[in-house]
Amino acid sequence: MMTTLTIARPDDWHLHLRDGAMMRAVLPWTARDFARAIIMPNLVPPVVTGAQAAAYRDRILAALPDGMTFEPLMTLYLTEDTDADDVAAAHTSGLVKAVKLYPAGATTNSASGVTNFDAVRPVLERMAEIGLPLCVHGEVTDHDIDIFDREAVFIDRILDPIRRATPGLRVVMEHITTSDAVDYARAQDDTLGATITTHHMVINRNHILAGGIKPHYYCLPVAKREEHRLALRAAATSGEARFFLGTDSAPHTDANKFLPCGCAGCFTAPNTLPILAQVFEDEGALDRLEGFTSKHGPAFYGLPVNTQTLTLTKTAPDLPGHIDTDDGPVTVFDPGFDLTWSVS
Repeated sequence: MMTTLTIARPDDWHLHLRDGAMMRAVLPWTARDFARAIIMPNLVPPVVTGAQAAAYRDRILAALPDGMTFEPLMTLYLTEDTDADDVAAAHTSGLVKAVKLYPAGATTNSASGVTNFDAVRPVLERMAEIGLPLCVHGEVTDHDIDIFDREAVFIDRILDPIRRATPGLRVVMEHITTSDAVDYARAQDDTLGATITTHHMVINRNHILAGGIKPHYYCLPVAKREEHRLALRAAATSGEARFFLGTDSAPHTDANKFLPCGCAGCFTAPNTLPILAQVFEDEGALDRLEGFTSKHGPAFYGLPVNTQTLTLTKTAPDLPGHIDTDDGPVTVFDPGFDLTWSVS
């Protein structure tokens, strides 16, 4: 039985750090384990220009505790007023690694997102020219579409037409939740990648709803049926380079999770690696964990694999059930099973 596993230091290709007091509290939990992370731009107001991305990066680095090394990979929030020249300049400078597409109203702080997809076509065409990836929150927001079908409909109505109309555009399907998304990703060329979260490999919709509502399992995209969870686990542990880790770790205070209209998001930064080691071990795929966490993402984004390493040890981790912030306590995602791997 394997008792230690050393891998290249992982990266997180989808992360919410928030800002201010919340950011200062959650950042060390990511920086402890991850060398880099794609930082989501859905602040209030959103990060829509290169200057705003630079200022946000500076706030993140200023909040990093002494002795920790971490590189925030910045993104811009795509709106119908986004300036293609500003996007290109931010990319050329090395500041911005991707642009994020939120359909308006799809998730937390997405009100400024896109409604008219024709309006953003010039920006997408420029991104294809310069090789800047588009990260997509893949859900339609039409009220007549069931929430459990929104990802599959997005692929048919929006994502596939965008890719056909913009040859060469590099696209990341973020936090995929369905076998439909897995199948679509597998059918495409290497200009398309897909991130899979920790929590979507662990929970299905019964975990949220059966036996009472569990607010800390509520996320968007919402967890789906068990067949979809199993498809995600199979994809993540397959060794296929198109699939890589994006935790979508999204902290909210308990007070905001428990509101009558509670916030969506699972805070997984503290325990993602122990959970993933357990999942990959259960699937007989520990030898593929490094690819999923540390190699496939850099390959898609054209970045080097981290030279530092991280070691996991077969021992129960000592991790908090919640963290304290100046805004209030934040509950750490509970996978519902005992963890037997620790980050050394």
